[in-house]
Amino acid sequence: MFDNLSEKFASAFKNIQGKGKISESNIEDTLKEVRTALLEADVNFKVVKEFTNKVKEQALGEKVISGVNPGEQFVKIVQDELAAIMGNANEEVDLERPGPVPILIVGLNGQGKTTFSGKLSLHLRNKKKKNVVLTPADTFRPAAKDQLITLAKNMDIDYYDTDLGQSPKDIALKAMEEAKKEHRDVVIIDTAGRLHVDDDLMGQLKEVKEALAPMKPEVLMVADAMTGQEAVNVAKSFHEAIGLTGVVLSKMDSDARGGAALSIRHVTGVPIKYISTGEKMKDLELFHPDRLASRILDMGDIVSLVEKAQDTIDEKEAENMMKNLEKGKFSVDDFMKQMDMIKNLGSMSSILKMIPGMGGALRQIGDLSPAEDEMKRMRVIINSMTKQERKDYKLVKESRIERIAKGSGNSVKAVKDFLDKFRQMEKMMGGMMQMMKGGGMPGMPGMPGMPGMPQPGFRQEAGMGKKRKKGKKKGPWGGGFF
Repeated sequence: MFDNLSEKFASAFKNIQGKGKISESNIEDTLKEVRTALLEADVNFKVVKEFTNKVKEQALGEKVISGVNPGEQFVKIVQDELAAIMGNANEEVDLERPGPVPILIVGLNGQGKTTFSGKLSLHLRNKKKKNVVLTPADTFRPAAKDQLITLAKNMDIDYYDTDLGQSPKDIALKAMEEAKKEHRDVVIIDTAGRLHVDDDLMGQLKEVKEALAPMKPEVLMVADAMTGQEAVNVAKSFHEAIGLTGVVLSKMDSDARGGAALSIRHVTGVPIKYISTGEKMKDLELFHPDRLASRILDMGDIVSLVEKAQDTIDEKEAENMMKNLEKGKFSVDDFMKQMDMIKNLGSMSSILKMIPGMGGALRQIGDLSPAEDEMKRMRVIINSMTKQERKDYKLVKESRIERIAKGSGNSVKAVKDFLDKFRQMEKMMGGMMQMMKGGGMPGMPGMPGMPGMPQPGFRQEAGMGKKRKKGKKKGPWGGGFF
C-alpha cells in the first residue's frame, strides 16, 4: 500500500537529516521532492499546493520546538498535515439511532460495490453486533443479485430475495418496511452502477435517496483506489448529484500511489469511512487518516496490527502454546499453529509494514514471495508427518524421513533441512522464554531467514540486516528464508 510514495518520502527526508536547525534554505529541496512525489502519486494539484504551503508554514513558524532533532520534527509536521488532509479521525457510519438504518451503496460498475456490501454486513454483525439484512437493488445487472445472495449465504447473513421487476425505489421502500417489522438494525441496499456517470443513473439514485430521506440514509460511494484522480472526480460528481455521507476505497492493497486517499476528503469534503484491503470478506478496515499517514512515512501501525491480531488469533490456542513453551516444549504442531496465525494476519509484507521502520528494510530485501513459498512447502512436509511425529519430531529417523519425503513430494534432503531448521527454531523459542523469565540475554541462534533480523555472518547497522557475505549458501528452497 502506497509503496512508491513511501519510498519517495524517505528519499526526500534525507535532505534535512543531520541539519542543526530547520531553515527556509534547507527545507526547500525537501519540499520540492515532497511536491514531486505527491504529484507523481496522482494527488490533486490543489491539495499538493496547500499541503506543501502548510508544511512550510508549520516548519518555519513559532511551533518549532528548540532542542528537538530538526529532521524528526519535520517528519512529524509532514505526518500531521498528511493526516489533516485525509480527515484526521475515523468517521464510521452512524448507527447510534433507532433502526432500521438504511445504508445505500452507490458507485460505477466494477468498483466493488457488491463485494463491499458483503464485507460491511460481516463487519457490522461481528464488530457492532448489529442485526443486518442485505438487499439487492441492481435492476440492470441480475448477476449482482445472485452474487450478493451467494455472499450472504456463505456468511450466514440474512437477505431479501427482491423482485428486480420493481424499481430500485420500490425495492428499497419494501426492504425498509420488512426490516421494521422484523426489528432489523441495518439494511444494506446494493444499487446499480454504470461504466460512467450519466443522468439516468443519478436520477434513479436520487429517487431512492429521496424516498428514504425520512430515515436519514447513509450513502456510501465505492471507488477503486487504483484509479487515483478519476476516483476523486467520480466522488465529486456523485456528491454534487445525490449527496454522499462517505466514501469507500476498494483495492487499497494494490494501490502503490495513493492519489485517491490523499485527495478525496479535501476535494469533496466527504470523509473516507472504510478501506477494502483484500479479496476475503474479512478484509475491510476502518479508515484512520493518522494511522495511514504513519504507514506512508514508515512509522508503522502497531494499533491496527494489534486490532487485527485480536480479531484473528485464538486466545485459548495462544495461551496453550505459551504454557507449552514455559514447560520447555515446542512441537512441530505448535510451529504449524504459529504459521496459521501469521497466515490469518495477512501476507508477510503487509504485517512487516505495520512495524515501525520495517518499510525501508523491506525495500532493501525486495520480494518476500520466496519466504512465503518456503512456508507453504514446510506446511506440506508437516502434513505428511503423523500426529506422534508432529508432537515429538525426534521420532523421525531415516526410514520415516523417506516416507515423509515421498508423501510430501520433496527430496530426503529437503525434509532433513526442515528438521534442522526446526531444531534451530526450538532453541530460539527456548531462549526467548529464558529472556522473558529474566534470565538475561541467551545465546540464541539467528533466525535463519527472517528478513532484516540479525543473523550469523551479518554485519548489523542501524537496526537493519546487511547484505549476505559472499559464499554464504542460500536456503534449500531459494532465498535462505525460514
